[in-house]
Amino acid sequence: MRKITMVKKLLASGEPCAKCVQAQELLERRGLWDRIDEVVWAKEGDASSPGAQLAERYQVELAPFFVITDPGQPDRVLTSTLKLVQELGAAAGSAGNGAAAGPPPELSEAELREAQAQLASAPPAEILSWALRRYGARCGIAFSGAEDVVLIDLAARSGLPYSVFCLDTGRLHEETYRFLDRVRAFYGVELQIMTPQPEPLQALVRKKGLFSFFEDGHGECCGIRKVEPLKRALAPLYAWASGQRRDQSPTRTDVAVLELDKSFSGAGGKLLKLNPLAAWTSAQVWEYIRREKVPYNSLHDHGFISIGCQPCTRPIRPGEHERAARWWWEDATQRECGLHVKKA
Repeated sequence: MRKITMVKKLLASGEPCAKCVQAQELLERRGLWDRIDEVVWAKEGDASSPGAQLAERYQVELAPFFVITDPGQPDRVLTSTLKLVQELGAAAGSAGNGAAAGPPPELSEAELREAQAQLASAPPAEILSWALRRYGARCGIAFSGAEDVVLIDLAARSGLPYSVFCLDTGRLHEETYRFLDRVRAFYGVELQIMTPQPEPLQALVRKKGLFSFFEDGHGECCGIRKVEPLKRALAPLYAWASGQRRDQSPTRTDVAVLELDKSFSGAGGKLLKLNPLAAWTSAQVWEYIRREKVPYNSLHDHGFISIGCQPCTRPIRPGEHERAARWWWEDATQRECGLHVKKA
C-alpha cells in the first residue's frame, strides 16, 4: 500500500515554518490532508531529528517535502506541494468520478426542471457540488480574476474534481495577472488560460488600432478577445459555472441558478450553465471572502469592484452601481461583453 510521509520543519522557536503551515492548509482545502500517512519533523539545529535524517538521506535542503513509498518501487521525493496536489487530485478524479472519464448520461427536460426547482434557493456550495458530482472536471469554472474566486474556493472545499479556465484578453491589469498566479498556487489548481486567435486580433488592430471601442463600441473587440476564446474553452465541457449575480447590473436581474446555455455549446451539444452566486449580494460575497480568508485581486482595495480589461475598467465613483465603471462611455443596458447575453 502506498505511504506518503510529509517532512515539516520545526523552528528553534518551537513553531512550524510558514511554508509547512501553508502546505498543510492547501492539502486541507483540497480535501487531501487525509492522504498524508505520516508527519515527520526536522528540528532546526538538530541533525538527529527524524525529519533531518530523511532530508540527509534524500538530499533535500528545503521543507516541506514528501516521500512517496509504493510497494516494489523506489521511493519518490516531491519538493512541491502543488505537484503532490495535482498527482493526488488526478488520481481521485479518475477513481472517484466516472462522469469525468466519459460522457455523463444526458439530462432530460424533466430532470432539468427538477434540478432547477431543487437548486433555485439552494446555497452556492450545494449548487456547485451538484454539478461537480455529475460532471467532475467537465464542469469548468469561469474565473475572471474578480470575486468569482469564491467559486474556486467552494469547489476546492467540496473535495470533488473540478477545472478552471480564464480568458486572457492580453489587456488585463498587471494586478490581475499576479492574482491569477496567486490563486493557482493557493488552491493548487491548474488554470487553463485561453487567449485570442492571433489572425482576427491582428486584423482588428491593423484596421482600427488599439482603442477603437471608444468610437464604435466594445462589441467587436470583446468578440475577438473574449467570446471566441470562451467558445473554445466550453467546447470540451458539459457544464460551466460563472460568478454572475442578479444585483450586479440592470442586464442581470433575471440570472437563473441553472439553465441550458442557448448561446454556446459543449461536448454533448447541449451545455448547462450554472450561476451559483445568482442570489447573493456583493455584501454576501465579500463577507465570505473575509470570513474564509479567500485571496482576492488587490485592485479591489483601490476602488475597483467589477474588473475587466485595463482600458475598459475604472474605479467606482460614489453612488455608482458596481458595473457602472465598465465601458462607462456606453449606455448602461449595453454593458455586457457577449459572454452572458441570452438568446430567446
